[in-house]
Amino acid sequence: MRVKSTPRFRSAAIALAITLAMTPALSGCFANPIESIVEGATGGNVDVGSSVPEGFPTEVPLVDGEVQYGAAAADGDAKVFNVTTRVSGASPVEGIRAELEGAGFAAQTEFTGDAAEGGTLIYASDAWGVLVVVAQEGDDWVVNYTVTTAEPQ
Repeated sequence: MRVKSTPRFRSAAIALAITLAMTPALSGCFANPIESIVEGATGGNVDVGSSVPEGFPTEVPLVDGEVQYGAAAADGDAKVFNVTTRVSGASPVEGIRAELEGAGFAAQTEFTGDAAEGGTLIYASDAWGVLVVVAQEGDDWVVNYTVTTAEPQ
């Protein structure tokens, strides 16, 4: 999978990753200061909240579940989206794989071992790169999507 790799885009991705690492420890009232810090660090537009972020590509299928976290960063045409969803029931790995392939995404790499234990899926289309990490948490599953714009061919 190739993604846009300008220095400014890498900065946005790093800042978004830092935000994602910090967010679980913060309550919702701190989202705006974090958003401002990330925007200042990247020079791009950032959207952080507890829903699918505005502009999330509709061609990327998301597993049905309760959205816990959503963030987006943009710098010109380069975009990064992150969505974390909580899912109940059996492992959603096989369903996620089928939905991505049904939407025209091709597998780049998979680290799933026994899909019943979760795993990591990396898929791509001409427009988007998608990294999905599935982990069990108690009786539920936490599914994290990171979606980036693909580098033009």
